[in-house]
Amino acid sequence: MAARPTWQGHLRLSLVACPVEIYPATTSANDVRFRLINPKTGNRISTQTMDPETGEVARSDLVRGFEVERDQYVLLTNEEIRSVRLESTHTLDIERFVEAAKIDRIWWDSPYYMVPDGKAGIDAFNVIRSAMEASGRIALARLVMGTRERIVAIEPRGRGMLVTTLRSHDEVRTADEFFDDIPKGRTDKGMVDIAERLIEQQAGAFDPSEFIDRYEDALRELIRSKQDGGDGGVAAAPPSTDNVIDLMEALRRSLEAKQPSARAPAKAPAKAPAKAPAASKTKLAKAAPAPAAKPRTQRRRAG
Repeated sequence: MAARPTWQGHLRLSLVACPVEIYPATTSANDVRFRLINPKTGNRISTQTMDPETGEVARSDLVRGFEVERDQYVLLTNEEIRSVRLESTHTLDIERFVEAAKIDRIWWDSPYYMVPDGKAGIDAFNVIRSAMEASGRIALARLVMGTRERIVAIEPRGRGMLVTTLRSHDEVRTADEFFDDIPKGRTDKGMVDIAERLIEQQAGAFDPSEFIDRYEDALRELIRSKQDGGDGGVAAAPPSTDNVIDLMEALRRSLEAKQPSARAPAKAPAKAPAKAPAASKTKLAKAAPAPAAKPRTQRRRAG
């Protein structure tokens, strides 16, 4: 089934505007989902909207309520909520351009893809995208999604654009309330040096294909086992209970475990060869081959 846009409207830069559509850049369609089932009947449990006094109520008859005091609500109909919609409900109006590096990653939230809506605005869309790409900056704009107005960051991506919602100021908690209790202290330079070498050894490229949800994989394996008539006996290995007492020793062992194969000793700096007697010839000694590294046993850890 074709994806449905989350938002449709106009992207506007000053007097230039074009119709656009926004689609979620992520999906939860592959998540393992469960239903509540009555094991005695095998029937799925249905959810009913119940009034404690009158019984079941049709959802179409319900309105929204905001609690101002305990059990005291201000009621709002859908028409009343629509009456206060902002311009950003239908227009994505670019307010300013900033450097992406200036936005702390804690503010970034959910990503969306933005594409032209029809052929009429493709030229304007491409002009805005190309100009942003050349400037190296991203745009900030406002967008109403659901019942909330969000600040969004817009940046070129391929032939389209990436729209990322940014968290509001009230959503982000200050780090001080958590970090202030961490005691200050001097860090052993030798330990830091070893840790830096460990970091260097484990450096690599970012490959999102390696990021799988091992817990969901275990759930799927459990489901397959029971579906095939098994008893569902799928168990993960218990977590390691090793107690690390000596931090320096643990760091050294970690470094040694990740050392590459033994290498031949480094050659000494070349010196000018001495003149050999005419009657003899010098022979070049071959370097002894490096000893083969012992194979390491890898132990797979459970997630």
